Amino acid sequence: MTEEIIILDFGAQYTQVIARRVRECNVYATILRYDTPAATIAARKPNGLILSGGPCSVYAKDAPMPDRALFDLGIPMLGICFGIQLLAQHLGGKVEPGQKREYGKGTLTITDKACPLFRGLPESLQVWNSHGDRLTKLPKGFKPVAVTENSAYAAIENKARRFYGLQFHPEVVHTPRGSEIISNFVHGICGCGKNWTMRNYVDQAVEEIRAQVGPDKVLLGLSGGVDSSVAAALLHKAVGDQLTCIFVNNGLLRAKEAEAVQEVFGRHFKMKLQYEDASQLFLMRLKGVTDPERKRKIIGRTFIEVFQAATKRVGKAKFLAQGTLYPDVIESVPIAGNPAAMIKSHHNVGGLPKKMKFALVEPLKCLFKDEVRQLGLELGLPREIVFRQPFPGPGLAVRVLGEVTAGRCAILRNADAIVVEEMKANGWYYKVWQSFAVLLPVRSVGVMGDERTYDYTIALRIVESQDGMTADWVKLPYELLEKIASRITNEVKGVNRVCLDISSKPPATIEWE
Repeated sequence: MTEEIIILDFGAQYTQVIARRVRECNVYATILRYDTPAATIAARKPNGLILSGGPCSVYAKDAPMPDRALFDLGIPMLGICFGIQLLAQHLGGKVEPGQKREYGKGTLTITDKACPLFRGLPESLQVWNSHGDRLTKLPKGFKPVAVTENSAYAAIENKARRFYGLQFHPEVVHTPRGSEIISNFVHGICGCGKNWTMRNYVDQAVEEIRAQVGPDKVLLGLSGGVDSSVAAALLHKAVGDQLTCIFVNNGLLRAKEAEAVQEVFGRHFKMKLQYEDASQLFLMRLKGVTDPERKRKIIGRTFIEVFQAATKRVGKAKFLAQGTLYPDVIESVPIAGNPAAMIKSHHNVGGLPKKMKFALVEPLKCLFKDEVRQLGLELGLPREIVFRQPFPGPGLAVRVLGEVTAGRCAILRNADAIVVEEMKANGWYYKVWQSFAVLLPVRSVGVMGDERTYDYTIALRIVESQDGMTADWVKLPYELLEKIASRITNEVKGVNRVCLDISSKPPATIEWE
């Protein structure tokens, strides 16, 4: 049976980070709602339970409260920030507003070196705080094991019940040795081994897919991106020729992308691959359109139309697969108007109509992005696909500013290919989040070989980011920028000027449209 740590989500912005840290310990972690019944949790037989942080105060009228029976399950428990306050509040302690709030870096001093949470750690640690409340009275059976500048109960322990609480956040990078604290909880206190590996996951996932699909056919819209590519490889390993991948060429792809997808999945993996070249249709419908939102809607509607027609040509199929990831399916918790509390929508289906009556197969729904990449390597996908940079669903249409035409797409495609080629050749491609070219609706005067030119401008967009939510421009070596600009103006007909976008997100976005 798979070992498991359950994380109850009380609306914290770091809940997913906790799950990732647990999985980095090679232990499977599941996020559940804060109000999940204790009986449901007990039935899963988890090895341990983590109570997340949250935006509320435990003494607030509308504070989220768990099932009280959780505390009687006999399961090791770790409360983080809001979680430690829950432990105290429910078990007879007291939480009050702090005279001083603790936000940002702090220094943790361990006062009980025998505490298993801090095994192998020095007496003093840098930690990250984010709280305004504090414990003023401990519940019976608990004792303090660490302090910070403003908190006498920064870490608490009830060794007999295996209950622990931390007022700081061990899961964030600003607590440099926090991963070791989580590892001590998961391995030392909960007794978990290190059985959560991608190799083991492949066997488990294959078994589950076969049980779900049985003898029926499965369709997958293959984009060539990381998620759909890994989903295709995993499904093919599980059900072989029962899977048909549909690849739609919308005429807005990067250089040699259609050929690469057909080579890798069709000829190398020997998958059933239905190639739909609808580039003329997409470009025709985009003629004269300059508004970014209209472009997206036209592309979305046309994709549905083409995909739906393709499914009919494949024949009867019961299942539609998609590359939904774990962050897409976790329901954020509606607590006190918390703006993060809306249920996240699945973005992979692309708004397929309800009349397409398929049952869904989501083979990646338990994985985070970095785990999907590990899985791709385990399944034998090329590094170029597994670690490729994010690419927008509407493709080059949102990087060709203004009207999208075959000619303007060709200019951008050629320029973008040079950017990718030089970034890879100089060892920068896999160091950044995204690096691409944008074709601006700006023409300017230039001179080439004593002749006047009046051609387009290319903007280079190269950013670093952790998750795409925020981003900063990358300070590439001048020599590399010079090489990229020189090659574009020399090799791409129709371009005589190259600019560098040095905007961060916010206030700008990563993509221009």
